[in-house]
Amino acid sequence: MTRLPILPDPENPRLTRPVEALDQHGQRQQIRVVEERPLTIYLNSQEIVTAMTIGDYPEYLAVGYLANQGMLLPADRITGVDFDEEVETVVVRTERATDYEDKLKRKTRTSGCAVGTVFGDMMEGLDGLELPATPVRTSDLYALAHRINTMPSLYLEAGAIHGTVLCQGDQALVYMEDVGRHNAVDKIAGWMRLNGVEGGDKLLYTTGRLTSEMVIKTALMGIPALASRSGFTAWGVEIARQVGLTLVGRMRGQRFLCLSGEERLVRDADPGRAPEEPRGSRRKGAEDA
Repeated sequence: MTRLPILPDPENPRLTRPVEALDQHGQRQQIRVVEERPLTIYLNSQEIVTAMTIGDYPEYLAVGYLANQGMLLPADRITGVDFDEEVETVVVRTERATDYEDKLKRKTRTSGCAVGTVFGDMMEGLDGLELPATPVRTSDLYALAHRINTMPSLYLEAGAIHGTVLCQGDQALVYMEDVGRHNAVDKIAGWMRLNGVEGGDKLLYTTGRLTSEMVIKTALMGIPALASRSGFTAWGVEIARQVGLTLVGRMRGQRFLCLSGEERLVRDADPGRAPEEPRGSRRKGAEDA
């Protein structure tokens, strides 16, 4: 397994670039902005999708995307994952022969940024799914929210980006960022798949909205709890309740709301003693919407 924790690298020169801007007073400033690059994903010899991404961890993104779309099956043996930086392409090879031409004709665009997903097939993946009834301690939620919101990140460096964190207890294991929140989730799914990591004792934290797509992907990864500093959609809540996923949102300092799986919350912390969000942490803005 790769060494943990895996954290954002805001100093990576490939992920941002300097640009000049004029502020409200007409003063010239130099700021850093996030890069976007196209990444084309192949499964064996078939082109599947081109996603806009910041360009880090392309192998994890490709494997996670294919797994969350149901194109990589749990029993599939991956024989190779090859990234060609010059042409921005990842080829995932499997022992099983694959042909998803018909599936790719039935795309439904979701609210995830930048790329459509085969939504109906994702929903089918929930049939018969049972998530473990893993308890979620409020002390862990408070500790994670404080730690994640103040970690060095591309968001704090340049904004305009989403973050997703795989957590265990009060520890952040893998922290991925991208211009689309679904990309960040897929990177974590790919890391889990390639490292043989199970999700039953984990929690997924995201800075973005708790939509149906986010809930479905979390459930397909076998993770029984999903938390965010942002809000919910009605369908996201409905699906979470159907699959038995603990859903916690609007986590700001001492406050949060639980809309699904409240019976699995272990209230072992006094909210009045939870740390408030310090200056320099994530603030509500367009990137968290």
